Amino acid sequence: MPELPEVETTRRGIAPYLVQRVITGAVVRQLQLRWPVPPLGRLLVGQHVKAVERRAKYLLIRLERGTLIIHLGMSGSLRLLPAASPPRIHDHVDILFDEQCLRLHDPRRFGAMLWTEDDPLAHPRLRGLGPEPLSTAFDGAYLHAVATRRRVAIKTLLMDGQVVVGVGNIYATEALFRAGIHPQRSCRRISRARLEQLVSEVKSVLDYAIARGGTTLRDFLNESGQPGYFAQELFVYGRAGQPCKRCGSRLKTRPIGQRASAYCPSCQH
Repeated sequence: MPELPEVETTRRGIAPYLVQRVITGAVVRQLQLRWPVPPLGRLLVGQHVKAVERRAKYLLIRLERGTLIIHLGMSGSLRLLPAASPPRIHDHVDILFDEQCLRLHDPRRFGAMLWTEDDPLAHPRLRGLGPEPLSTAFDGAYLHAVATRRRVAIKTLLMDGQVVVGVGNIYATEALFRAGIHPQRSCRRISRARLEQLVSEVKSVLDYAIARGGTTLRDFLNESGQPGYFAQELFVYGRAGQPCKRCGSRLKTRPIGQRASAYCPSCQH
């Protein structure tokens, strides 16, 4: 599933090619993704793109009279292509800019294209979300205040979108390893100093993954059709049973919140 670094990589990749461009057409080949696709031709054609932003894992294409909200779901990707490029199977939507198009490819159809003419941050899918993990609002004091009121594993807390957005399974796993915190440790039993270190590691791993183009997943392709390059540098995610890159201990795994969580029994406590 595309996580925050993949979505941010996509945003940075497509924004320079869309901002200030005029939408000249839209082709919808699949009317039903996770939710029904709105009538994009009627809504979008003739409008200038004012900005391409991101909130959590949602892309916001801000136009003159509204905002197109895009979610890539489990397997979606956006690619910039010549408008005349023949569609492949699972190429569901094209947004046209004269000779170029922004194409949504989504084999599993769990992605979404939504439209609003109101504040997109007040949209039902976006309101109530927690702070961005790379913002100053997400700091040790904030996480400690939240953690003292909860009785859940620290990994569960990190992956709660109402606490902080976009820290999915891969990056929560990696950040907890870097901070030396066991993923199943009760969040309220972790000191503020250790939570401050965890916040620092969350920011660091996300920043680095964005700089490296995201994580190579089977279904993720960035806007140019090339995979990200962060997967080869993962310390624990997807490596259960292999030796820890730090201490050599055999990495273990256990389910936490219905997700497999790899960890090092020696480095994390």
